[in-house]
Amino acid sequence: MALGCALACQAENNVPVVGREQVLIGRAMHWLRIARYYRGGTENPETLFQPVPCNDTVEISARAGLPPTYTCMTCHSQIWTNAEILAPVRQSLASGKAIEWRRVARLPDYVYFQHDIHIAKGVGCVTCHGRIDEMPLTYRAIAFPMKFCLDCHRDPAPNLRPRELVTDMAWQPPADRRALGEKLIGQYGVRVGELTSCTVCHR
Repeated sequence: MALGCALACQAENNVPVVGREQVLIGRAMHWLRIARYYRGGTENPETLFQPVPCNDTVEISARAGLPPTYTCMTCHSQIWTNAEILAPVRQSLASGKAIEWRRVARLPDYVYFQHDIHIAKGVGCVTCHGRIDEMPLTYRAIAFPMKFCLDCHRDPAPNLRPRELVTDMAWQPPADRRALGEKLIGQYGVRVGELTSCTVCHR
């Protein structure tokens, strides 16, 4: 269904697909990314689709990105159409005034954090944000004390997964998670010895 929604949106709005290269030179991103996962045996795998419209710049920017109202309404003009919690979204669309988002995960100003590098190195969303797919309303599931970050920077292997699975909230690591993590450290060029330098997170 999600793939159908994305195709319908593209066709109905005649919106071009704008990829990473175009975004980096300043073109607006107007696409609904669909993450695809396969589960089960190789003979008859189950295909799962997950639309990722809300944080559409997470892979290419320091910030995860907040969607414009029309992105929200791509889905919410069809589902939860009368939900009271979405009244601000409908009002934003009607008035043309941008939604005033409330940040859920806030770091102090002296902390330098980049989403894109974490995604590129295979850190799954669930590692820092919990099971967002099971939250009726997004909340901060995990606090970010310095120890949380340093523990991962000192030993990233247990927190890494294949890049194509970073948005898969239900991903289950293999029995030897460390072996996979060590392999991905080499494959993704994670410079473990440099991750605990103060200037990695404080600039």
